[in-house]
Amino acid sequence: MAASTNGKVNFVEYGFAAASVDGQRESGDTYVVQYCEDSALIAAIDGIGHGDSAAVAAQAAVDVIRSHCAESLETVAQICHDHLRSTRGAVMSLASIDPRDGQMRWLGVGNVQGVVQRAGSPRGIAQEVLLLRAGVVGAHLPVLQSASVTLNAGDTVVFATDGIQTEFVRDLSSVETPQRCADRILKQHFRGNDDALVLVVRFLGTTA
Repeated sequence: MAASTNGKVNFVEYGFAAASVDGQRESGDTYVVQYCEDSALIAAIDGIGHGDSAAVAAQAAVDVIRSHCAESLETVAQICHDHLRSTRGAVMSLASIDPRDGQMRWLGVGNVQGVVQRAGSPRGIAQEVLLLRAGVVGAHLPVLQSASVTLNAGDTVVFATDGIQTEFVRDLSSVETPQRCADRILKQHFRGNDDALVLVVRFLGTTA
């Protein structure tokens, strides 16, 4: 089962594509794109395992992220950790984009890959890669410290859960729309043995 959608949240344009393992009613992989106090919060979440129990953990994380979007990424991750203790837990990558100066802060717990492709870059080139820290939100939270990346108009942030082959980076294209990029990555790099999600977010430019 697969799903996709696209949209805009003020200064970002985004698209996502997702698929669940055959035979499963629900996917444990989901996302957030939310405008909050002059910034955009984006997240890709992978509930541990797959199916209904994974989906419960992922949705619990979504609820926390949406309710605490004005907090720092470190605080959001900590609150998620506290709320997910009674679930299977989840891995996730989070980012917050400030349109006034194009600054993005991001962090990752677990194995949800994150990359930035600059506008106009050659196909398959990612200039920034998210440092992932080993752990599971709800079970074992590592020391959290977000990193900062400057975004310019047209730069693209891509998150992919581990149901997507890591080689997807070689097929990134800065000229595709976010939705077309997400759909193509899912089609070409879906492993098929786990839930999968690709979230593609393009920064449209500063607002200062």
